[in-house]
Amino acid sequence: MFVDKRFARAAALLACSAVFSFAHAEEAAPAKLPNVVILATGGTIAGTGASTTTTIGYTAAKVGVDKMIESVPELKKAANVRGEQVVQIASESMTNDVWLKLAKRVNELLAQKDVDGVVITHGTDTIEETAYFLDLTVKSKKPVVIVGSMRPSTAISADGPINLYNAVLLAGSKEAVGKGVLVTLNDQINAGRDVTKTNTSTADTFKTPELGFLGYMQDNKPHFYRLPVRKHTAETEFDVSKLDKLPQVDIVYGYANMNRVALDADVAAGAKGIVQAGVGDGSMAAQMLPAFREARQKGVIVVRSSRVGSGIVARNGEVNDDKEDFVVSDTLNAQKARILLMLAMTKTNDTKKIQQMFYTY
Repeated sequence: MFVDKRFARAAALLACSAVFSFAHAEEAAPAKLPNVVILATGGTIAGTGASTTTTIGYTAAKVGVDKMIESVPELKKAANVRGEQVVQIASESMTNDVWLKLAKRVNELLAQKDVDGVVITHGTDTIEETAYFLDLTVKSKKPVVIVGSMRPSTAISADGPINLYNAVLLAGSKEAVGKGVLVTLNDQINAGRDVTKTNTSTADTFKTPELGFLGYMQDNKPHFYRLPVRKHTAETEFDVSKLDKLPQVDIVYGYANMNRVALDADVAAGAKGIVQAGVGDGSMAAQMLPAFREARQKGVIVVRSSRVGSGIVARNGEVNDDKEDFVVSDTLNAQKARILLMLAMTKTNDTKKIQQMFYTY
């Protein structure tokens, strides 16, 4: 059969063109956006002030999650976002009950195939505590990112919108998978275990003393430079799914000329554990050691932490912990040591096992 060579060549060129066009279309197709759920709890990021220059004396926890999402239209380019209002409070009013509710909801969401990550909006006063609680109780390697702001939503140069945008990018990223609960503000990424608030009002308040940031948000993506090495999230032994209450654990602050009034009051009020935010290396004043000893003899678990803000509290350093049957907090500050002790006591009252938990998490 005779075939016109010109027709054959044209057909071949047409076929090549079709293949090229298809490949080009495939290459140009937009990447599938991740699915991120925003759980709102209130805080300054949801706060409003009397004027655009009000950055002190504003009212926290006024803006609902839907309005917050609408105020950052760029979120639509970062992820498929939906929101839920868990509570609407200033974070100084955070409670154990809210933590349990939040942890259970996060675990429910992350168990769903159509959820790639969770962002939690939160007041900055207790972000570090919520972050560590979730770092110990979330049962998934999917990203959980906690975010807040230092200026209310109505302020000039409010930092909430860019912080929220970065948090959604981070929660939807593959790079954040398996790195535990993260805190991001001011373009910086911190580990939930290590981060702490260091300034009352500036935007760069969140830092990890000595150990440093995990990374940065830049060019609409995360850049990690170190990893958290302590066990977290899916690797922990803590299960809050059936818990409706946590043991009472209180903090006693160390200072010169300290007396035992606060400690005795906490024990009398039913504290099952006491964390001492001691001076220096968790030192106990001579007049306080008998009071802590008596508390331990009553079954109260005693953990020595430090008010210093960084460094390891050495076991058997300033106090004979073996003799007194005390626990040391390792590098955890007092407020985070309280969280680990509460969760530890849902598993055991054996101080040796609890001490090992402080070296593990």
